[in-house]
Amino acid sequence: MAATQLTKQSFLDKVFDYENNSEWTFKGDRPCIIDFYADWCGPCKMVAPIMEELSNEYAGEVDIYKIDTEAEQELAAVFGIRSIPSILFVPTDDQPQMAMGALPKHTFKEVIRDKFGVAEPTN
Repeated sequence: MAATQLTKQSFLDKVFDYENNSEWTFKGDRPCIIDFYADWCGPCKMVAPIMEELSNEYAGEVDIYKIDTEAEQELAAVFGIRSIPSILFVPTDDQPQMAMGALPKHTFKEVIRDKFGVAEPTN
């Protein structure tokens, strides 16, 4: 299962309807990780395969989304994206947390375990 590309509309439907809510209200059923990236960004290219691996390893447990900051400038502006990659970690029942830069895979797994309460897959 590949990481899902989000547009503004799919973000409003699946993650957060910021047009109608000022307070954070997560619309998803599972925690998610959102990768704000651009095609020309070198560090983003290093994160992309990690996001695909996580999408496969945590299928059904954690949703992995990607947002192209060039195509979705409004979404990038809503989250104040100044540098890419920027990674948004969204638990189901808490405030999202933003991390900047190309994180190693083990850091993603730590956040998934510690913040999302999702155990590392055994397969």
